[in-house]
Amino acid sequence: MRTQTVEADIIVVGGGLAGVSAAVAAARLGRRTVLINNRPVLGGNSSSEVRVWVCGATAHGNQRWARETGIIGEMYRENQFRNPEGNPVYWDDVVLDIVRREPNLTLFLNTEVLEAEATGPDDARRVRSVTGWTMGSEIRTVFRGPLFLDCTGDGLVGRLVGARHRLGKESRSEFGEDWAPEQPVREFLGSTLLFYTKELGHPVKYVAPESAKDISTTPIPSSRIIRSGDSGAHYWWIEWGGTLDIVDDNEAIRDELRSVILGIWDHIKNSGEFDADNLTLEWIGNIPGKREYRRFIGDYTLRQQDILEQTSFDDGIAFGGWSIDLHPAEGMYATGAGAVQRFSDGVFEIPFRSLYSVNVDNLLMAGRDISATHIAFGAARVMATCAAMGEAAGTAAALCYAHDATPRALYEHHRAELRQTLLRADASLIGVANEDPSDLARTAAVTASSTLRTIGTPESTLAAATPHTLTDDLGIVVPVHPRLDATELLLGAEVDTQVTVEVWSTGRPQNIVPAVLEHRTVIDVPAGGPSWVRAETPFTPEDPQNAIIVLRANPQVQVQLADELPPGVLTLVHRVDNDDRNVQVDRDGLLVQWPTKPLRGRVPAFRTSPDSEAVAPERAVSGYNRPFGGPHLWASAPEADGPQWLRLDWEQPVTASEIRLVFDDDVDLELNTLHHHRSPDEVLPQLVRDYRVEVQQAGSEEWRTVAEERDNRHRLRVHPLPDDLGAFTAARLVVERTNGVAEARVIAFRVQS
Repeated sequence: MRTQTVEADIIVVGGGLAGVSAAVAAARLGRRTVLINNRPVLGGNSSSEVRVWVCGATAHGNQRWARETGIIGEMYRENQFRNPEGNPVYWDDVVLDIVRREPNLTLFLNTEVLEAEATGPDDARRVRSVTGWTMGSEIRTVFRGPLFLDCTGDGLVGRLVGARHRLGKESRSEFGEDWAPEQPVREFLGSTLLFYTKELGHPVKYVAPESAKDISTTPIPSSRIIRSGDSGAHYWWIEWGGTLDIVDDNEAIRDELRSVILGIWDHIKNSGEFDADNLTLEWIGNIPGKREYRRFIGDYTLRQQDILEQTSFDDGIAFGGWSIDLHPAEGMYATGAGAVQRFSDGVFEIPFRSLYSVNVDNLLMAGRDISATHIAFGAARVMATCAAMGEAAGTAAALCYAHDATPRALYEHHRAELRQTLLRADASLIGVANEDPSDLARTAAVTASSTLRTIGTPESTLAAATPHTLTDDLGIVVPVHPRLDATELLLGAEVDTQVTVEVWSTGRPQNIVPAVLEHRTVIDVPAGGPSWVRAETPFTPEDPQNAIIVLRANPQVQVQLADELPPGVLTLVHRVDNDDRNVQVDRDGLLVQWPTKPLRGRVPAFRTSPDSEAVAPERAVSGYNRPFGGPHLWASAPEADGPQWLRLDWEQPVTASEIRLVFDDDVDLELNTLHHHRSPDEVLPQLVRDYRVEVQQAGSEEWRTVAEERDNRHRLRVHPLPDDLGAFTAARLVVERTNGVAEARVIAFRVQS
């Protein structure tokens, strides 16, 4: 046994996705960073030890263009490529690799923090060190540094140093939340164990152990869905402990959960109600996946109203989109639904002030322990959202170190720099425009080889389009810039009839719902067809934004569904679906009433006029890294031949250190780490595959290649420029091939000085 001291600029405790993202973000900004995890694998609840799927702002496909980017986005895409079957062991290595490839990051696994040293009065505490014990190695390590991040989920470090925190549910009156109870109560979202099954191809018996619960004596068979083919996170509702102390009673909670799993398996195998003769129980988790415990108090407490009303913050550093998702304290023994959910109509922002302690000057937090009420926490707690907060907290810690500032001082004096730094890293931000003075592309003239000008269904896809009866109202999301005059629709009809066509605006730039009626018309549809029918759909917004062309239901009419979506286009269906009877969803919101899932990836054949600037070359330097009132990317004409290019020209020569490229990877597509909601594409087809970057040096008309990539499968690419390059007057991105789509799509072309 030995004792050692480790000093670092930033010390992150907790190796879940929040802690991993925080540590990687800080290390990439040049800070000596330590990541301490008490388990042998990283990933927290997503790891192979617990096996919860990683959910986030996409909310299982309910939100639109909402998948996270940044560090968690890198992990999503890498897992999609390496691990299309969703093996949780392979996911462990995806997370481990992103940590170990950072030279400024030192990882300590199997190291439990047991002690912490802090000084100062209650309202101005300061962490001096944390001390951990590495199991197996018998090493006691004292970690010292100026900045600490508590990403433990349970809030262990903050508790040890006296950070103010909350436990349980606040009263309705404290924050004015109508979903809160009348009186405060110490109840939590419970913990969960999961299990995996396997088909062996021959009969397998199961003899239940003495510890198995007889679930026939519980409400489970009548109040929950049990299916023999389900396993893993399908059984998220095996949850308990909400009326106990989630940490103090962790062992008892685990034992109860395990007994119920064994009882459920006994019921599946031996009740005679299921086709399960050849199934065996392959794995049961032994570490409860916790949902909730301590929530620290920051300078701002995220509230229910911030979620549902989508509050805009000048220090917004991440976004979420999951519903306010609350579970009964009785968990699996409740007779009602296992979850009650309420969605905002689009993604919501999370402020930086919720990521640092109100009374510990050098303590930041990310993940399940941020400053939020119990109600708001119900939406912010899912892992991809926690990872986005982690990247923000790690970035903030690096800037605190650079400015010798506390997190509060960073908010007061450098919050704009924080957001611009996150944007440069392609982090998960909404509504933040590029105002980086070091990005020389903002002052360049932008041109392209070609541009997609007609927003509509490509002619090449019409032959394969299939008829779809207009039994539900449909909405076609269309980017409008600068105006929309008319929409042509490819329609067939049994008899001469009419269809009502409407134009709706979306209310907020990040929302994709029909919020405000702008125009209504009725068009004649002749019998036969299909044929093109024109509808006048005038809409001239002050700023570029999305419109939704709504076709009201008429069962005598058929639209023609095409399988390729142009950039910035989606299809909505006016239908309330709930494919999980374990969940009670509030159906009052427009997001729920107009889902995209029924026709995801398909669109009624249409074309708009006049020609659009929605994906013009300038959009690649317009400042936004994701859809926000439109797609914010350049797209080449799909019919254009040969390599396509995007060019920047300066009036005077410039010098730069690197070029940053952001390619489209369809952030509307939900990716998932495990076996749920899989996408068939190992590499997303919207991504640019083969490309090169060229510059024209001052005084020369020759193009010099400064970067070249083949078989690219990444969204963000950073290319340092050669030291001997000198000044140049033009830069050009030449796209030779994509991973599948017909047009080149580029979100950002940045030239950093």
